Amino acid sequence: MAIPLLNCDMGESFGNWSIGLDAEVMPHVDCANIACGYHASDPHVMRKTVALAVQHGVKIGAHPGYPDLMGFGRRSMACSPAEVEDMMLYQIGALAGICQAEGTALSYVKPHGAMYNDMAANLELLEGAMRAVKAFDARLPLMVMATANPEPHRQLAEKMGVTLWFETFADRAYEATGHLASRRLPGAVHHDQATIVAQAVALAKGEPLTARDGSALQLPCDTLCVHGDNPESVAAVRAIREAFTALESA
Repeated sequence: MAIPLLNCDMGESFGNWSIGLDAEVMPHVDCANIACGYHASDPHVMRKTVALAVQHGVKIGAHPGYPDLMGFGRRSMACSPAEVEDMMLYQIGALAGICQAEGTALSYVKPHGAMYNDMAANLELLEGAMRAVKAFDARLPLMVMATANPEPHRQLAEKMGVTLWFETFADRAYEATGHLASRRLPGAVHHDQATIVAQAVALAKGEPLTARDGSALQLPCDTLCVHGDNPESVAAVRAIREAFTALESA
């Protein structure tokens, strides 16, 4: 069984503000999505996080977002595909430079927050993101949201010559379309560890989830997003890693 890669958003601290438990969660994940300065992070935090990933043998991904520090990149912006392309190139290049200084290289790209959600709903923006990845290094996979109908994204990626990694979430509720339920809705974010681990295992095994409307939802899953925001989140990541290890040895 091909077990999904565990990825986690990291390097989100900024100046005097410390966010997330990167040192605690890094040993348990496969991929670190490192913020590139637009929605979070700063050059010092970026370099420190890259060094931590290298120390633990974790793949490094650029995590570009909209230029919205106050809103943490979770607010949509009316950007053209060309603007998204250039924003992504700027941020990918910044993190790639730091990777080079630390004797490593980028392994993939994962857009953040509102940019990520906008691309899932707008193929023109997704094409802009693909142009950025292809222009920088066509070998880098682009992480995108898994949905109930991934074919349009697959077809566009094939046309553009870009590899996709479809991403799912262990701690989020889903709509029937495969899009994430809005954080504003009750029950949109799972907090119970048993629920989170059960959803992670179901996704890894290719089993359908139950969407908010009660329908069965089948999602492709190359990688699973986990979070290290607090001690409870880190404990859930450890539990998912243990469950995945058990699946691999079964």
